[in-house]
Amino acid sequence: MTSIRSTRIAAALAIPLITAGLAACGGSGTSSESASVELDSIGDTLVVRTVSGSAWGGREGRLVPEITIGVLDGPEEQIFGNLRSMAVGPDGRIFVMDGQALAVRVFAPDGSYVRTLGRDGGGPGEFGQPDGGMAMLSDGRLAVRDPGNARLQLFDAASGEPLETWPVIAGGFNTSNPMVRAAGDTLLTPVLMDRDVDVSEWRMGLQRVAPDGSIADTLEAPDAGWDAPRIEARMESEGGTSVSMNGVPFAPDEQTAYHPDGFFIHGISNRYAFTLLRPGAWLRIERGAEPARVMPGEKDEAEASATRNMRFTDPNWRWNGPAIPDVKPYYEQILPAEDGRIWVVVELPGVEGEDPDYDPTDPDAVEQRWSAPNAFDIFEVDGTYVGRVPAPEEMRLYPRPVIRGDYIWAITRDELDVQRIVRYRLEPPGPTG
Repeated sequence: MTSIRSTRIAAALAIPLITAGLAACGGSGTSSESASVELDSIGDTLVVRTVSGSAWGGREGRLVPEITIGVLDGPEEQIFGNLRSMAVGPDGRIFVMDGQALAVRVFAPDGSYVRTLGRDGGGPGEFGQPDGGMAMLSDGRLAVRDPGNARLQLFDAASGEPLETWPVIAGGFNTSNPMVRAAGDTLLTPVLMDRDVDVSEWRMGLQRVAPDGSIADTLEAPDAGWDAPRIEARMESEGGTSVSMNGVPFAPDEQTAYHPDGFFIHGISNRYAFTLLRPGAWLRIERGAEPARVMPGEKDEAEASATRNMRFTDPNWRWNGPAIPDVKPYYEQILPAEDGRIWVVVELPGVEGEDPDYDPTDPDAVEQRWSAPNAFDIFEVDGTYVGRVPAPEEMRLYPRPVIRGDYIWAITRDELDVQRIVRYRLEPPGPTG
């Protein structure tokens, strides 16, 4: 097993102020305004901290929907049951795994239906229990992770014909985490480093699979020794021990992602800071920002929802973890784009509304009145803060969106829970003045 070194992030930094005028990015979004940036180095790590402003002059871009696939009633191939993973070919063709249909549906760049790949089963081109892993290789092969059959299933993306199958260690380990295609068509798929320990001690890694299907090694995810706040429910029975473990709502946590250029990105969301663990030249990106507050009603609803979930394991469960924080983490996820940019998901202040599905006569029902809008902060790989883009209300972060250049393909759900695939175009803010 090959492991990388763990990162230890300082709790505070004294950084001398160096004001840098960042070049504006994004075509029509150019601006004469500069961002205020502080630069420093800690050992071998360069620190780039955006104090204020952005390459867009502090203004926001937007995501404009261009293609939408999916209907409530209509053609069967456009009715989705449980979309679990997505990949986009270099020509813009869209591949989505529907876990309910146990098949991959293929759509042309304009959204028209092309074909369906696979079916339920264990033979060539069939799926047992596909999860959140799918990736397109540069030679036109589509790789689909199928832990139910303990393998990766490959297809010819152009013809739809099933090709070889590759056995992987991750058999039986079903995860929503994506499979990453790195440089040289190496695939990285999440695995548990040690399955024999208690669930509270699980450590994640990335199993590397070479383009010929051979297993290269396993990369251990970075570990800063962060002890994230957790709640836990256990129930002993004749059949064994049932365990449920979840993070405390709105508590900060370690965030790790793998960049397509071949390195981990790691951060702890109690600060707006994350580090690009590039071999020999670490880069820490920071941004001056304030976290969103957790509203009192939002906190009460989150505690009630978490309690209900724990009681599926232990009907008598009572809150046994740290209190829910008064502020949200500085960021929720780190999403490296295929072109190298880094999209950071930040939570905005909660919004209160109505819950038409709430049944007050159901003692187990929890009214869901609060929603947490998201936004994307976009950074260049050199630390330049490009700007912020609000996420559309209906956009979901699972399955993991595909981001490439000025386009993002994502799954949406409407008020009727209808799933759709939407291609958005990133539109920078217009010129000032």
